[in-house]
Amino acid sequence: MRAALLPCLVVLLLAACAAPRQQAVAPAPPCAQQGLASWYTRMPGQTRTASGEQFNPAAFTAAHRSLPFGTRVRVTDVATGRSVVVRITDRGPVAHDRIIDLSVAAAKVLDMRREGVALVRVEPLPAAAVSASPALDAAAGACLGPQIARS
Repeated sequence: MRAALLPCLVVLLLAACAAPRQQAVAPAPPCAQQGLASWYTRMPGQTRTASGEQFNPAAFTAAHRSLPFGTRVRVTDVATGRSVVVRITDRGPVAHDRIIDLSVAAAKVLDMRREGVALVRVEPLPAAAVSASPALDAAAGACLGPQIARS
């Protein structure tokens, strides 16, 4: 009788091992946000961002409350359609009604320095889309240059 159970047991064990494996699912990219953006610069003596990088107002960088450092986002002015790609290097903004603080260079591209704030859409970019871009800023090595798009 035991000899008859052995083949059944082997078949059951093999069937259990052959169960389909679940594929690892890549996390979905963060959703786009819409809200107010402002621009900022550091006070004298405040030379480092929250990521530890040297602050450079001429670089295309930004401060965001929760996106990981190094994330590249496209910031589009809703009113004008102008957009710029920036890299998150700092935490902020301090003002609770804003979703992102841009460097002076990025604010210039969006033409928002005079008003100080603008209604924008912030879209995190997939890493592959950014690395294929020819607009790498040679001075910073990792910052993207302005990419202006008008709707």
